[in-house]
Amino acid sequence: MSVIPCEQNKGLRSQIEQFAEVLKTEAHKLGDHGLDEKEFYNSGLFRGAVERVRGQYSAGMREKQDFVKHILNHMEDKDFIKKWDYTGKNARNDYSVLLNSGRKAVIDLKGCLDGNNTNIFERPKDADEFVLWSVCTNRGADPRLNAWSGIHTRLGAEMISKGQVFDGVLIWDMVCGTIGRPCPKIVGEKLKRLTDVGPFRMPPACIYVFPAAVPTVDTPHAMAQELSSVEILNAFHQCFQGQSQEVNYVNFDITAPGEDMLRRTTIRRDGSIQRMSKLTAMQRV
Repeated sequence: MSVIPCEQNKGLRSQIEQFAEVLKTEAHKLGDHGLDEKEFYNSGLFRGAVERVRGQYSAGMREKQDFVKHILNHMEDKDFIKKWDYTGKNARNDYSVLLNSGRKAVIDLKGCLDGNNTNIFERPKDADEFVLWSVCTNRGADPRLNAWSGIHTRLGAEMISKGQVFDGVLIWDMVCGTIGRPCPKIVGEKLKRLTDVGPFRMPPACIYVFPAAVPTVDTPHAMAQELSSVEILNAFHQCFQGQSQEVNYVNFDITAPGEDMLRRTTIRRDGSIQRMSKLTAMQRV
């Protein structure tokens, strides 16, 4: 049982950690800075270079936007959606999608779900459907830790405490199915389930369907919608060869026996509980 089918490539993670240690102790041998080992590390050159590289990777959205552009263009070309627009420059959210039914879906693009940015979102008043899309390009990240941290710790708490309703979460990017994040959906004969999209070969998406309403003390059980009720998620599912047993359904339960409100998150897939939290205290709002 797992919150997401894929798991961290522990071999790659180990190699990253080993290389990081080598880099820290051997960096003074690189380049033509003309400093000896002690001068090099005392100068701040190494730390400054590391921070610059980190900032370039963290701040750069072009790679993620190019990926999303290829995906949505493919869906439009294959008639799974009517059209889409990038709205990130002029709106709080990132993408607006006109669905085949005429409904409007809005997509808010996120990075790894364990980041603080996950909590920052607002459902547009004109959106018939609103979903979050996690594009986590960190090859060394733990997808199971990220997914649970995002869904339970961050998004569930935000939804319940502030009444922020969203219809689902898509956890899916260009690292999926690569050596950095092996995907069990495409093992062996299942390789035929890969879809070529521009420079990418994509496995089926990981989809999480959320409740249509926030749980309250009067209605404490919030059950996930059916996939067919969220047209944009169903379009991703159908376009990229998803199977019904792979869709995740997120339920929330709350209770208030005393001063604290308690909440529970349950994720189901293929009719079975994949992960369930304990009753977790949260502040009333």
